[in-house]
Amino acid sequence: MENQCTTMPLIGDKAPAFEAETTQGKIRFPEDFNGRWVILFSHPSDFTPICTSEFVLFGAMQEEFAQMNCCLLGLSVGTNASHTAWLRSIHDRIEFKGHKKVAIDFPLIADLSMEVARKFGMIQPGASSTAAVRAVFFIDPEAKVRAVVYYPMQLGRNFDELKRILTGLQTIDALHVSLPADWRPGDEVIVPMKGGDMERQPEGVKCYDWYFCTKPLPKEEVENRLRRRVEQTV
Repeated sequence: MENQCTTMPLIGDKAPAFEAETTQGKIRFPEDFNGRWVILFSHPSDFTPICTSEFVLFGAMQEEFAQMNCCLLGLSVGTNASHTAWLRSIHDRIEFKGHKKVAIDFPLIADLSMEVARKFGMIQPGASSTAAVRAVFFIDPEAKVRAVVYYPMQLGRNFDELKRILTGLQTIDALHVSLPADWRPGDEVIVPMKGGDMERQPEGVKCYDWYFCTKPLPKEEVENRLRRRVEQTV
């Protein structure tokens, strides 16, 4: 049996460019998304229960992501006709976690040839040779891949974590800090120790050892800085 190698862009790489037909018309990536963050995600198939639950939540959260200067861009190995019928069914018939009549206004790529999916390593033969796994690429305004998350076909995505990742990446860029495990806006952040004396640090900085120093970062400051960055791009 031949070994099959799946390639994908890595963190720090430029995201592969492509043109594609979508439920919102033809798109060119990254040109059509200049200056904005993009969450590019794949799902295995239309008219399937886990994917349906995810699209309800993506649709319910699309305005939250838009306010963070982030566009959603979905993909599956299917046709525009199938995508359109499925999205209509979601709007007309599906209720999940209190959300119903959800309209999906972001583009869903019709990647029947699997060209885009292969560029991003979304086709993984150990799972399926004809359907995409649940991949999520966080791509910054410079079209650089900043984070990648993969889920198997049988497990739906954690949407709190998707938003946390985007918030964290934008906070890192805006405030030049590092973020510890389970960080949420309002939690302490990681900063480097200044000088050689742990006791003589800038106000608010606490060093537990030379390699582990934290400082408070109020939630309001995070929100204000991120809001200003979004306003600068409008």
